[in-house]
Amino acid sequence: MKTYRRALTIAGSDPSGGAGIQADLKTFSALGCFGTSAIVAVVDENTVGVTGVHPVPVDFVAGQIRSVLDDIGADAIKIGMLHSAELINTVRATLDAYPGIRDIVLDPVMVATSGDPLLMPDAVDALRCVLMPRVRVITPNIPEASMLLGTELSRQSELPDASRRLSDVCGGVSVLLKAGHLSDERLTDIFFNAETGTLHSLESRRLRTPNTHGTGCTLSSAFAAGLARGLSLDAAATAAKDYVAAAIEAGARYSIGRGHGPVHHFFGFWE
Repeated sequence: MKTYRRALTIAGSDPSGGAGIQADLKTFSALGCFGTSAIVAVVDENTVGVTGVHPVPVDFVAGQIRSVLDDIGADAIKIGMLHSAELINTVRATLDAYPGIRDIVLDPVMVATSGDPLLMPDAVDALRCVLMPRVRVITPNIPEASMLLGTELSRQSELPDASRRLSDVCGGVSVLLKAGHLSDERLTDIFFNAETGTLHSLESRRLRTPNTHGTGCTLSSAFAAGLARGLSLDAAATAAKDYVAAAIEAGARYSIGRGHGPVHHFFGFWE
């Protein structure tokens, strides 16, 4: 019998389908993985904004993770926004029962698009000190990296050193530092592979489009899918960057919703 490449996402839902669990599952499917999920929060959201968040009890989140891993298993895991220190500690404790699963990608969602913080300070500390040392890769954007480092990042030239420092303060994890908040003509993300000590510049053309909802979710899920398929860290980072760049470009040609529309996750299959 054939076997699937399996990828689990631990994140919140997005009923508009562009971000969160929905974006993760679309990405897994587009990139050849069987996707499973553990939902941490039900979100009232669309392309215009977030109206409300209904957290799932932490014991129930742990139950979902165990149900998936005890039966189906996972070749890689993507983790999205975890809204409290209690939830972060619970996810860490639950994953510790599965030490064989090493390929875990964490998207440290801490800052809203508006710039408002999404986590309390104790949750940020728990994310950095409790969960990040357990994962293999983190994918912060510039505001999130600035919060983790305690210093403001504003220039492309600062990102290579920032990615190394992030690795140091977050338990030796590899870092894909996203440059989308800068205004340079080229969009150059920086990947620091902590396992080899090497830096890689991942470039793409910057598009002026409102359809960027869920890009962070999609990138981290694409990275996890690459690891689930057996790619090396460097190859998975490059493949994830290329996939997201192509999904943004394809999605820019569509109009959907009244706000920030999604990327086109299935650009390789239909138009």
